[in-house]
Amino acid sequence: MDAIFACHRIDCVPRRWKDAAGSIVTDGVERIQEAGGSLYGVWRSQIGLPRDTVIGITIWPDIESASEHGSLLDRGLATVRASGYEILRPTSRPKTDEPPERQGNYAFRWFETPAEKYDEFMELCIAAWPDFESSYDSQVIGLWKVNGEGPTVRSLLLTRRPDLAMWERSKIPANEIEFEMREKLNRRYDLCDWTVVNTMTLITATDSQDKVRWA
Repeated sequence: MDAIFACHRIDCVPRRWKDAAGSIVTDGVERIQEAGGSLYGVWRSQIGLPRDTVIGITIWPDIESASEHGSLLDRGLATVRASGYEILRPTSRPKTDEPPERQGNYAFRWFETPAEKYDEFMELCIAAWPDFESSYDSQVIGLWKVNGEGPTVRSLLLTRRPDLAMWERSKIPANEIEFEMREKLNRRYDLCDWTVVNTMTLITATDSQDKVRWA
């Protein structure tokens, strides 16, 4: 697909993440829509990021629009103390710009992979995804490359599982299919120079809201 995405990290004033998120999905969305963008989703921290950090993903027609207007998502909000965003190019997923709508455990995993190993990295991802999705009632939302050139490719993998228990379950293979799938993912990890993950829940979900106090 031709669309460009931007991943926004928004660090909110202490105890004000909910207020900030409310402003982002109303006033912030209105501002980016006027500039030609749209909202893909907004997430709250579950494990691995500070309590008051919110992540948003926006969609833009091109890199120039994302670069010039991305900051409109949270600009001027008194409930935000710092923010920034990275411009992302989709790879084999997502295939459309339809936003995720189901609540669940969303894992944001960042990778840094030597450029010469990235094609193999992609092949292993694509080969593992069907069994990952069918084994764990989970979905690969997207794998994006951070815009830019250099000896290292930075990328973001976003996956959804039904809940946190399934996130843990997906790390422990229970049958031959899962062992083979896990071996592909292990080989993928071994290609990377660096990787980190945090989990979040979807503020913009249409089926249910997460009311758990995770931190």
